[in-house]
Parts: sequence; structure tokens; C-alpha cells
Amino acid sequence: MGLWKEHIWSVLLGVNYLLVIVFAVIIVLKNKNPVKTLSYIFALAVLPFIGLLVYYLFGQDYRKNKIFEKKYILDNERLGEWATSLSLSESEKDRFESEFGEGISKIYRLLDNNQKAVLTFDNKLEVLLNGEEKFKSLKADLKNAKKHIHLEYFVIFDDELGSEIIDILCSKAQEGVVVRLIYDDVGSNMSSKSKAKLTQNKVAHFPFLPVLFSNSTSKLNYRDHRKIVVVDGDVGYVGGINMSKKYDNSFDNARYWRDTHLKITGGAVGALQASFLLSWNFVSKEEITIKNGYLPQDKNKFQNPVAVQIAASGPDSDWANIMEAIFCAINSAKEKVFITSPYFMPNGEILTALSTAARSGVDVRILIPYKSDSWAAQYATDSYIEESLRSGIKIYRYRKGFIHAKTMVIDDLFSSIGTANLDYRSFSINFEINALVYNREVNEQMSVVFVQDLEDSEEMTLERWENRGIVRKLQESFGRLWAPLL
Repeated sequence: MGLWKEHIWSVLLGVNYLLVIVFAVIIVLKNKNPVKTLSYIFALAVLPFIGLLVYYLFGQDYRKNKIFEKKYILDNERLGEWATSLSLSESEKDRFESEFGEGISKIYRLLDNNQKAVLTFDNKLEVLLNGEEKFKSLKADLKNAKKHIHLEYFVIFDDELGSEIIDILCSKAQEGVVVRLIYDDVGSNMSSKSKAKLTQNKVAHFPFLPVLFSNSTSKLNYRDHRKIVVVDGDVGYVGGINMSKKYDNSFDNARYWRDTHLKITGGAVGALQASFLLSWNFVSKEEITIKNGYLPQDKNKFQNPVAVQIAASGPDSDWANIMEAIFCAINSAKEKVFITSPYFMPNGEILTALSTAARSGVDVRILIPYKSDSWAAQYATDSYIEESLRSGIKIYRYRKGFIHAKTMVIDDLFSSIGTANLDYRSFSINFEINALVYNREVNEQMSVVFVQDLEDSEEMTLERWENRGIVRKLQESFGRLWAPLL
């Protein structure tokens, strides 16, 4: 017994590194992204026991292999039938490509080939800045619902704002409106009392991929990072703003929160609805057929209608749809690329596209927070600043508060508002959704908003950034090693 106690740590370390060798071989055989492969092997090698835990929590694909593959097959069949019924005529395609040119048209064709993403021309859009504008508009639309309300959120807290929304949902359900709610089990935090209230009032609700200890698993893979609302199949919301009072500056929050959301009326709501219903079928194990009343049936006759395409991506799809759309959009830019993202940890493809655009004379500007809400993300993001500045990319850091918007403006015709950050997690792991907008007026509005945000930011200079201390540089370099895992 004494001998065992004396050598217990040696034995455990031996077992640890035996497992490290086994898992390292497994990781290499998967032929994944080399950077991500090396990150996992590094974690396994230098962090005894902890590295194994990291790989167990973040590195395995068992959910994707056993669950998401089946989900994609079912989704692809349903989505294909729906998209075919709303596909553009040849004259509409010709008109679009003539108006927007070859570069922007490539984005449409890419998503049409990748996921049969429908492009609709009959939309009215309202850009909503911050939670104050979003929730005022959302609450009014929820209260006016006549047939159904569908919500899908990464974060729902039953704080003052969340509880008010829950009360509205319960009230509408009692009136006979069908209310369905999906919430991510890691990102959200609702009490059992709130969940019981929803159930008692006939609000159907399900967690997305429930976990055992959600409070201690904030970075588990395959999270539902989407924020979708569809009311009566006619009005939709999508963007960066979650369901909690910290996203609404009318509350007495400790930090100003700058975010952007989008309200859509028109055909593109059908794509948001389709995405929600596919997720609903997955989490509830129900089979809700996409039918009349759920999707816009007739093209709306708005003055100055806007062309919109909804891009959805996740680990259940064959292609990284949103990442590829961003890559394609950057490469199509001739004059400007304005990107706002709370986390700037681009993969090699996006970083190359940005630096190539900047060095070819395109005005490339990236707006990020001055101080992140995560120290790990802060160091990882900062590790890309020097390289970006050397490439001619202009980096701005928002100082008024925390900027959480996920937007992009390309030249004068294309913009994107959605849930995807400029990082590995959004590109490859989480379920995300963006609205791609092909419209000059909306683009101009988004450009104005971007420039206004720059007024509350500071531009980084290469000379100043190079003078940061060696300790900070080491922290950034170490953080960058973990970027594929964050």
C-alpha cells in the first residue's frame, strides 16, 4: 500500500501520456484543420489530465456523427422541396446579376448551391440599434400575434426583461396563439419556476442539446447561437441581441451594450421560419410540416423592396456557409470592407482574404471591443492585431462599452447582419444564421452606423501596438494557440 501511494502520481502520469499518444493518433487520423489538430495535441501534451478533459469536452465529434448527420439528411430533403417552390425565375436571376455585378452575384450563387438558400426580393427591413429599439419593436409584434410565435435564442435569462417576454408569451398562448420556444441549454439560464410557468400556460419549449451542468460548461461544442423570432409567418427578427436585460441599455446595467438586430417583413421571413422549424423538429422530435400559414405565400408589394438571402450554417451542414459567404464577399470588394465583431479570431482563409484586400487598395476596417467580456478571447483577438496592421487593415477598438454587433458592409451594395462572429467557433462549431442584404439604401445606412461607432472608438497604430510589453505579447501568443478551441 505504501509503495502504491509513493508511486501513484507516476502511475497516473504514465496512464495520462499513454492516453495522450492514443488520442493524438486519433486526432491526426481525422485529417482536420492542421492548426486545430496541433492545438489539441498541444493541450494534451503540456496539460496533464486537464488536456484530456479539454479534448473530452471540446474535441469529440460523437454528437455530430450520431445526431447531426441524420438531422442534415432530413433538413436537406425538406429544405430542398421548399426552396424549389420559391426558386427564382431566369428573368429574376438575370435582373439580379445585371444590377449587382459578377462579384456580388457569386455570393448568391454560392449559397444557392451550398444550401439552396432562397433569394427573395419582396422585403421591408428595419435596422434596430441596441436592445432598446429591438425589444420595443419585438414586444409590440408579439402582442399583436394572431396565429403563432416562434422563438429560438442562444441566451434567455428570466431577469426583468426576460420575465416580461415570458409573460407576453404565456398571455398569447392563453389567447390561443401557438407559441414555440427553443433555448440553448448552455447559453440560457431560466429557473424551474419560469419553465413550469411556460408549461402551465401551454407554451411549448425545449432546450437545444441539454447538458448536465450548464453553469460549468459554457464552451461546450455545438451550441445553438442563433437568435430568431417569427410572428405569424409574416414578421421575422435576426441579429446579435439575446434575451436579457444586459442587452438593453434602458436598464441600469454596469456596461453600455452596443448591438445590431434586423426586423424583416416579407419573403425572407420564410427562410427564418424554415430554419426554426427544422430546429424544432430536431429538439422536439415532432414532425411539423412546412405548410401554408407558416411561410409568406404572396410577394409583398412594398415601396423600394429589398433583396435578402438567409444564410444558415452549423456542424450539420457539408459546407461552412456563412464563412464561405464572408470569404466570397471580401474577395468581391473593390472599395471598402467594414466589419464589426466582438471576437476577431479569423481562420487562415478569412485573414488572407482581408489582408489581400487591404494590400490591393481596398479600405478594410475592423471594429472590435476595447475590452472583451472574456480574458481568453481578449488575448486571442489581440494576437491578430499586429499582423492585421502590417497588412494595411485598419483596426478600431470600441471604448464606449462592449460592442457585440456582428455586421459587415461591402462596397455600396452588400451588407450582412446576423449571429456569426469572426471566429473559429462561429465558422465551424456553432449553429449560426445571418441575413445577407443586397441593397444600396440599407448598405448606406449600415455604413453610417459603422462610421458613427468609430467616433466612440480608437484607431490602433502599428507603432503604438508594437510597444506593448513582452508579458502581454506572451499572453497573446498563448491565447492564439487556444483560438481554435474558444
